Parts: sequence; structure tokens; C-alpha cells
Amino acid sequence: MRPRSEHCCVPLCVVSARYNSTVSFHSFPVEEDLRKKWIAQIRRDDFQVNKNTKVCSVHFRHDDFMEGARLKRLKKGVFPTLFEWNRQEQPPRLSVWERRERPLTPDPDSDVDQEDMDFDVERTGHDYCSVPEAAAVDMVLHENEELKREIEDVRKQLEQTKITHRFGLRRFAGSDEDIRFYTRFATYNHLMAFWELIEPATHRMIRVTNSKVFKEPGNTRALPAIDEFFLFLMHLALGLKQRDLGHRFQVHQTTVSRIVTTWANFLYFVLGSVCIWMPKEKVRAHLPEEFHQIRCQTPSHLLLQSEVFSNYKSHCTFKALVGMAPHGAITFVSALYAGSISDRELFKQSGIINLLTPDMAIMVDKGFLIDSLVPCKIHRPVFLTNGKQMSADEVTHTQSVARLRVHVERLIRRVKEHKLFDTVIPLSISGSINQLFTVACLLVNYQCGPLVKAWSH
Repeated sequence: MRPRSEHCCVPLCVVSARYNSTVSFHSFPVEEDLRKKWIAQIRRDDFQVNKNTKVCSVHFRHDDFMEGARLKRLKKGVFPTLFEWNRQEQPPRLSVWERRERPLTPDPDSDVDQEDMDFDVERTGHDYCSVPEAAAVDMVLHENEELKREIEDVRKQLEQTKITHRFGLRRFAGSDEDIRFYTRFATYNHLMAFWELIEPATHRMIRVTNSKVFKEPGNTRALPAIDEFFLFLMHLALGLKQRDLGHRFQVHQTTVSRIVTTWANFLYFVLGSVCIWMPKEKVRAHLPEEFHQIRCQTPSHLLLQSEVFSNYKSHCTFKALVGMAPHGAITFVSALYAGSISDRELFKQSGIINLLTPDMAIMVDKGFLIDSLVPCKIHRPVFLTNGKQMSADEVTHTQSVARLRVHVERLIRRVKEHKLFDTVIPLSISGSINQLFTVACLLVNYQCGPLVKAWSH
């Protein structure tokens, strides 16, 4: 009995042994030249033939078979010639009604039994060797093309749905208001202009891995680079917890931690390599450097508590020195120091003294007693001593200093719009808080416009 798995290998032929008991299947010849001829005839270039590769009898002429054999056997040297693509070139194949004698229409007066006539019709009612009509094949191919187009449309819709439901930058690309809320950049185009500046350097980014070893970037990103940057900006701008960010971006909390640390280090070096200190030739007036303090989680160790505790804030804090140019840009950012350090000592350690020259002038708050440290002129509000009233000149000087100092406060407020610094800083990120704060300060120069519209030009 023939195995039911036999089927024809000729393209466009659907004949198999499962439902065609009258069709025979023939193996490829052993002779190399004749086998190549068979392969060329069926149009299967580079076709690998094995013992199970068969061609059905539909593709051979009637005179290609041996006469009188009990099973259909091919004559020596024949090859298949009848195919779907050359049907028009072949003589038309007679249908079953044309090949066999049709039963005569019974005469009402005849003695022929009606049951015998029905048996003959049923016996010859189907031709298992017939070839499908070309129109039917064309219709099937057309339906396949339609189905392919529908599948492609569904695939595009699915991708669009994934983008809509996935929390990433592309989801908010059409809303400048959302971009401002999540990133502090004014518009989407503004954000993408900044991305174009730093994107070439992301290929050399040193990433933090789960083994706490820094490695070159590879194909290990859980998120696209632009979405990692978006996640980092959200962490700064909104102060979201790492678990919350993990749920939004559908990544693990530890992955969020590595992304934040990686991008904090990366932007710290990229933005820090840009010189923001303005040469004195381009500066007509010099506005003050102002302290900004950030509260941090109270350490359990008493020695650490004493290092970061600030009597002024009555809390454990970090301190930094920030400088501002006349047009409102940040021109100096010091490292963060423990809150217990004095203003004078922080000023000395910040490194800004080396940048000051005798022909400069700085403006400081009342608590900055640094006259002996700097080579330049100092402007500060006047102290009231012994309850004496200020003179007219002192009042005028104090008012002018106050008018300038308000712009410093506005600049500090821009930095504080990064909500990460509104809350108590957990000790778990204290190792990268210096990078986070510096990046937040430097990003203000890219995220915001001028403090005063008149300064825009």
C-alpha cells in the first residue's frame, strides 16, 4: 500500500496520494543527465532531490508509460512535459466525458435498467488525473496577495498600537505640553535638537552592568537609547521612584537603577566637557554665585550625621556653589559637599577662586565673608550694626543688589524644577547624586529660555 505522505514536487501541483488513488508517483531517475533534465523541466533550480521526491503521473503523456504493465511504469529516457504553465501550448486534454463513451439517454420504451445507468455515471463521474483550470489557479494567487496585504495592514496597526500603549518618548512626540512636564524641555523639537548633540557620543557610552563592572554598550539594552534618555529625564524632572519608572517602561527596577547611573555618568562627562565659564572679554557684568542646598536622608551612623547636618536647615543636607552669567546661563557648578561645611570653606574648595581676576567683580550674600580670599571686588547687601539706619548710598546699593539677586533666585528655582531635589535624597543614590545634580544644573542651559525676555538677543 502506498504511503499517504506522497505528494508531487512540481510547482502549482496539488496532487497527493491521500485522495488520488488512481494517480501514480515516480521517483527521479538515477542517471545524472536525465535527472538534471527532470529538474529543468519542473523549473526547480538548485533543487535537492532525495528518495522521497516524486513527480505524479499527471505531468507525463499517455505514451510515456509502458503498455500492459500492472502498475504504471515509465519508459526509459522519458521526462515530464505537462505543466500548468505550458497548458496553452499543449493539445487540449479531453475531459472525462470526451474520453469515455457517454451513456445514451434512456428511451422510455427501452428495457435498460435505470439502476445500471446510474452506476455507469457514478463510476465515471470524476477524473483524478485532470489538471486544475488556469483561471482557478489565478484566483487562488490573487486571494493570496489580498491576504498578504491584509496581514501587512494588521501588522502595521499592531505596531502602532504597541507604540501608543508603550511608555516611551514617541508616545508624547505630538504634545509639547507633555514634553515640558516629563523632561523640562520646552518643546519636542527642542528636546530632539539636544538629542542630536549628544547622540553621536552614546555609542561610546560606558554602561553599568549587574556585575557592577563598566562595559562597552552592546545589544544588551532593555530600551532604545532615546527611551533610556527619556527615563533619565523623567527621574530628574519628576523625581519618580525607580519602581514606578520600572512599571511605566516595563523593565525591572534594577534595570532602571543601572540606566539612571549610566546616563548620570555619561551626561556628567559630556556636558561637563563643555566650557561654561564666560571669558571676561564677553562679560560686561558679573552676577553672584549662590549656594543651593539639598536635603538628604539622615544616615544611621553618627559620624556621617555630623558631616552632613546643617544647623541652618536643621536637616542633613548637601551644598553646592552655582554661578550665573548676565544673560541668565549657569557658568559654574561646584561639586556637592556635606551640609556641615561652612560657606567660606566651600568657596575655597569649589575651585572658583582660580577663575577670578582683579578686574572682575562678584556679588554674594551677607554670609559670605570671603574678602581675604578673592582678588576682585565684592558686592553684598549692607549689614546693619548697632541698630543704626542705613545711609542713602547704602540703601541704593542694597536695592541694586536685591534687583540682581532676584534673578539668581529664579535661576535656582529652574534647577529646583527637577523634582528629584524636592524630596529627601535616599542614601541608595548618594553615590551618583553629585553627577545628578551637576547634570540637572547644566541641562538648565539647554532646557530653558532667557530669564528676562529683554536678554533673549
